[in-house]
Amino acid sequence: MKESVYDYKVKDINGKEVSMADFKDKVLLIVNVASTCGFTPQYEGLQKLYDKYSEAGLEILGFPCNQFGAQEKGDESDIKEFCSLNYAVTFPIFSKIDVNGANADPLFEFLKDKMKGFLGTESVKWNFSKFLLGKDGTVEKRYGSLDFPEAIEPDIKQLLGA
Repeated sequence: MKESVYDYKVKDINGKEVSMADFKDKVLLIVNVASTCGFTPQYEGLQKLYDKYSEAGLEILGFPCNQFGAQEKGDESDIKEFCSLNYAVTFPIFSKIDVNGANADPLFEFLKDKMKGFLGTESVKWNFSKFLLGKDGTVEKRYGSLDFPEAIEPDIKQLLGA
């Protein structure tokens, strides 16, 4: 496992490789997302946070995942269109990944290792789980699906120094 979140590379929704180092000195909210989940309306809250704090240094990174209830069936173009048309998402969305199991994306393996979930568990439990990282790349907090974007705004503000 790598030492820092900035050592990882991911693929954006268009298949282009992106270095996590591109997000150095930013507060990061990394979320596994899905298009047909009961929590999908959280896209709206995430976009509001992004609109409000992106200029202050917040980046929200959405990673589509089909591991929970098969709620992200589409391909990358379907996902991109859905996010744009339904929620006017402007924060970065990445290629579909697994967050658990043998094929879990290395970035999510790192995040889960650094910040355990409820009762010390590692696995991501459902769509719209969130990891909040400070400007230095430290994983500060982990939130479940029931933690709505509005509820974590105070933690984001604190990390931004706002």
